[in-house]
Amino acid sequence: MEKGKVVVEKVRGKSTVTRSFSKYPLKFIVPRKVGPSNTDAVWIYSLTYGGGIVSGDSISVEFTIGDGCTAVLTTQASTKVYKSLGSKCSEQVLEARIGSGALFVVIPDPVTCFSTARYSQKQVFRVMSDSSLVIVDWFTSGRHERGEKWDFELYRSTNNIFAEGNQPVFLDTVLLEQASPASIAECMHDYQVIAMVIIYGSKLKPFQDQVQENVKRMMSQQLHIPSARLGRQAKTNSDHCLTRPDFIASCSVFGPKGTGVVVRIASTTTESVYRFLQHQLAGMEPLLGVSPYC
Repeated sequence: MEKGKVVVEKVRGKSTVTRSFSKYPLKFIVPRKVGPSNTDAVWIYSLTYGGGIVSGDSISVEFTIGDGCTAVLTTQASTKVYKSLGSKCSEQVLEARIGSGALFVVIPDPVTCFSTARYSQKQVFRVMSDSSLVIVDWFTSGRHERGEKWDFELYRSTNNIFAEGNQPVFLDTVLLEQASPASIAECMHDYQVIAMVIIYGSKLKPFQDQVQENVKRMMSQQLHIPSARLGRQAKTNSDHCLTRPDFIASCSVFGPKGTGVVVRIASTTTESVYRFLQHQLAGMEPLLGVSPYC
């Protein structure tokens, strides 16, 4: 397994990448500055040679975010997972330690698995009592322009957060695998994108509250059907009086004293998820220098 390593520390009072190492097929790009000069945040772009992950690739990355630092990990485009050769599975592992008072923001573009691809990723985050963490983890149904929708063989994504003393705070795994009697496409109906947003840390509590309120209001408006309209629908089709929405989002709280919020999303288009992320994460611009996904 090829390993990469990034260390972010305070240098002259500024968050700075003090160590960056990667091996083929992985590469890191660290711009000198993103956003206003008075913003203390370092941006790290992760990419793979060839524009994607080849069958059998195994990549491991380790991040250390020092005390009081702010770091953003992102991508330049969607992560493509190419077709699998036989039973070979491509995999990525990310391990991160977030120091006291530090903020780590992981905001990649979505993973797109090609037909027959087999892909597994695991992300493990170790936090202190006053660390802050934002994670966006999402994937699409495949290459729509090629007629590929949920044609991959396997997709597994694990996100774990551990507090001090190896205390589990958040443990989550998404697993999609082609199996009878129902294929992935049949289970997903018309939904083409699945996403998860994690916002953790007491310092992000106002931000969490705003996102929860936004999601609640958005879904209440979208799912609300006037009684008169519902009555007419019931008369015309008692079995299908409700139309499946194009975009679904839900929120739940986790962690000690509710220090974390997770938003789960299903959508029929990638564009609508991008718009949702742009709107919900816009409040982080003062911390990051640039609004995510803009």
